[in-house]
Amino acid sequence: MSVVEKLASLGIELPPVTAPAAAFVPFVRTGDLVFLSGHIARLPDGRAHVGQLGAALATADGARAARAVAIDLLGTLAAAADLDRVRRIVKLLVLVNSTPAFTEQHLVANGASELLVQVFGDAGPHARSAFGVAQLPFGSCVEIELVAELGG
Repeated sequence: MSVVEKLASLGIELPPVTAPAAAFVPFVRTGDLVFLSGHIARLPDGRAHVGQLGAALATADGARAARAVAIDLLGTLAAAADLDRVRRIVKLLVLVNSTPAFTEQHLVANGASELLVQVFGDAGPHARSAFGVAQLPFGSCVEIELVAELGG
């Protein structure tokens, strides 16, 4: 099953690439690697999904937001390369807007990680860092960047 077919079977329609809000590009390809710039959590209407984990938002809310960010990242990855050429999701960096006492950033990040494994199968497991930050652009609750390796 192709990646596009897998996404369709999951009921996922990829969004177009979001224009950067500052002085950067959505992705950079170098050799067999594609580096995707950080994508923030957004609501269906395009506004930032704002809030702090451990205050206004619970861990499950953050995991859902991270899953939505992963879908946005896949839209950008599809603009950078044919998704069927993805040999491996290499690394995720997950930033979680959280209170100092919140310690479940890793569980928030699972929202994105689990989707990538669902979509890419054996090519989906990846290295990952997830940590809390005091604030993110536009007050977003989650920001994620991704590195993927392309093949034949």
